Amino acid sequence: MAKQYETVIGLEVHVELATKTKIFCGCSTEFGGEPNTHTCPVCTGMPGSLPVLNKQVVEYAMAVGLATNCEITRYCKFDRKNYFYPDNPQNYQISQLYLPICKNGYVEIETPDGPKKIGIHEIHMEEDAGKLIHDDWEDCSLVDFNRSGVPLIEIVSEPDMRSADEVIAYLEKLRLLIQYLGASDCKLNEGSMRADVNLSVREAGSETFGTRTETKNLNSFKAIARAIANEQERQIDLLEAGEQVIQETRRWDDNKEYSYAMRSKEDAQDYRYFPEPDLVPISISEEWLEQVKAAQPEFRDAKRARYVAELGIPEYDADILTASKKMADIFEAVVALGKKPKEVSNWLMVETMRLLKDNNMEPEDISFSPEHLAALITLIEEHTINRTVAKEVFEQIFREDVDPVAYVEEKGLKMDSNADELQAVIARVLEENPQSVADYRAGKQKAIGFLVGQTMRATQGKANPGMVNQILIKMLNQ
Repeated sequence: MAKQYETVIGLEVHVELATKTKIFCGCSTEFGGEPNTHTCPVCTGMPGSLPVLNKQVVEYAMAVGLATNCEITRYCKFDRKNYFYPDNPQNYQISQLYLPICKNGYVEIETPDGPKKIGIHEIHMEEDAGKLIHDDWEDCSLVDFNRSGVPLIEIVSEPDMRSADEVIAYLEKLRLLIQYLGASDCKLNEGSMRADVNLSVREAGSETFGTRTETKNLNSFKAIARAIANEQERQIDLLEAGEQVIQETRRWDDNKEYSYAMRSKEDAQDYRYFPEPDLVPISISEEWLEQVKAAQPEFRDAKRARYVAELGIPEYDADILTASKKMADIFEAVVALGKKPKEVSNWLMVETMRLLKDNNMEPEDISFSPEHLAALITLIEEHTINRTVAKEVFEQIFREDVDPVAYVEEKGLKMDSNADELQAVIARVLEENPQSVADYRAGKQKAIGFLVGQTMRATQGKANPGMVNQILIKMLNQ
């Protein structure tokens, strides 16, 4: 009988924090920019330059720790992690090893077997390195230090996950918590959230961990799932062949769907950690911690329950709306402007989601203002435009955040509610469609739908549908 194997997975998740400036200097953290323009002597490691800690970094780290049920270390400090690499200008990285700011937390995920707690070993603060750009044409590597010194937190989980599905559920839960806090946008494609997968396999039922590998260069949930499937298969094949798994760091190539060894896995002593001499330890007072606690937002689970209980929208709607902080914020802002919750929900869940999908966008990329969606709903409520025209106007709001009132005026899209004019149009439609008239009079109710459609077409979609129905029935029954 073939051996059964169990996969054991832990993650190291790096999150770039949403501060305006870097962790130890005043340079911008904005993504993009010409290479080496967001730099200064501190973040390029010039001799004699000294770091100054950004207070906001500590507060974001505390906030994430509280949201993930961690203990906050009241007395924590920074350490130097020494290693040489071209994108690391100081030849060391300021990080935390001995006294990280958060430890012993967890997040709860949903699995087919019910809720499961994934332990968080620690969260520590550190600075990001620069970025190497490999130029195949010139056959050289160039370094951009714009990212050097951008503040990071590293969230180190316990080896509690057993499948790619659990890993994705854990990452999605983390991403949502952090986005709700406003601590990071967590965009994997821009590198503001990056996950390294520590994976080992062992015979089912065994209590002993196998030899783990660490897989890097994972910049999407799909890539993470593919890399996990590939690595567990590779390790099982080695064990089945009687060979050993080597502890090493591997790099995932998503195009080739293949990983290759980068280097043997280092341990803490390889980095010769010692306390950072240029920064004083951080003492977190009860008062400071209480301030951060008081500023914690309403998270998804509480928001979802409130939408159902207080705003009366279905659980399905609440689930979709709260899956993105941006979507939830727009929903609440439009409702606050006096619009009915279910009507707002329908616009976000149907038209907005359709346009996001068509344009390959995430909810975080939405750029229209809540005021313009509220104004569009008002135009429908006041019978200024009908729903067909409203959808057309909403596409313009979605793309360019146009003012719907001005747009409807400028394009002449107001609903035609002039009874005499509509009567003339309907008379012409009835004249042109004698068969449908005969069908309706013979008891085929569906025929009226066709005649309404023809009338809307004749008025370029601007007729008042309710009035069209009324006049049509009246004229057909004469």
